[in-house]
Amino acid sequence: MIETFCAEETFALGKKIGELAKAGMVLSLIGDLGVGKTVFTQGLAKGLGIEEPINSPTFTIVQVYEEGRMPFYHFDVYRIGDIEEMDEIGYEDYFYGDGVCLIEWANLIEEILPEHICKVTIEKDLDKGFDYRMITVEGIDGLEA
Repeated sequence: MIETFCAEETFALGKKIGELAKAGMVLSLIGDLGVGKTVFTQGLAKGLGIEEPINSPTFTIVQVYEEGRMPFYHFDVYRIGDIEEMDEIGYEDYFYGDGVCLIEWANLIEEILPEHICKVTIEKDLDKGFDYRMITVEGIDGLEA
């Protein structure tokens, strides 16, 4: 478990994971609305060497960034109504490709996730402050979590 106390620290954790990321890595990103998933993702992209703005692809399901040291596939499956929508966008090409996949709300598509994924869960605890986050990271080598 990693604690962050401001958005900059959450961004920095994402950046560190982006720097450690290897081709073929799939990250599931779980957390309620407003916990900082986009801030974390922006940090991860920075760690991959991506400079362009990162926004959540809520209505497009996947956003592809190719300017970093490897492709970055950012999924937001919050609005998926049926798992078949993932087939329509060719999710397997991304999940099993040469880039890094980050899937927001991955718990909604658990049945199609690869066997080996890295899990990042972000939670708030308002008793510890408005900007406090408890971040649990599983399956990422080289990161003390």
